[in-house]
Amino acid sequence: MGRGRARSAVVGVVALLALAVAGCGAESHPNDPRPQVATRVSITVTDKAVTVSPQGIGFGPEKSQQIPQNQNHAQPPIETNAPLDVVFVAANQTGTNSKLEVSGPVSTTSGPLLATSPATFQANLEAGTYTITATDIPTARPGKLVVGSYRASSENDVLLP
Repeated sequence: MGRGRARSAVVGVVALLALAVAGCGAESHPNDPRPQVATRVSITVTDKAVTVSPQGIGFGPEKSQQIPQNQNHAQPPIETNAPLDVVFVAANQTGTNSKLEVSGPVSTTSGPLLATSPATFQANLEAGTYTITATDIPTARPGKLVVGSYRASSENDVLLP
């Protein structure tokens, strides 16, 4: 009986070692660093002006981007020259249908921005200064948006891709 217990003990130790080695995992990960969460920019269109808020993005960690449980944790920067993913949330407070035109290092145009309605559109913007105009409202003074080169990893935000 002593030999049977000894064999069982050896088999058990070998099995534990095999599990420990298998559980170590890879040292590098294909999604490291994780991409940045899209930055939101609000745009309000009136007969007098196109208002952009905030007027500058991509200049450092943005507290408003993190979920509440991670607000006090640092957002590690990403070493990249990739464009910043920006989601524009627009409100057309005029009686005229229009489109928003973003002009700068990269230019893009939104879909229809219906009168007295909200809309969203997304763009990948490189670092630089952009002018945002309402194409069908000539009396509206253009808004300005400055995009910096800072990009932050989303590794501290749970439940994100």
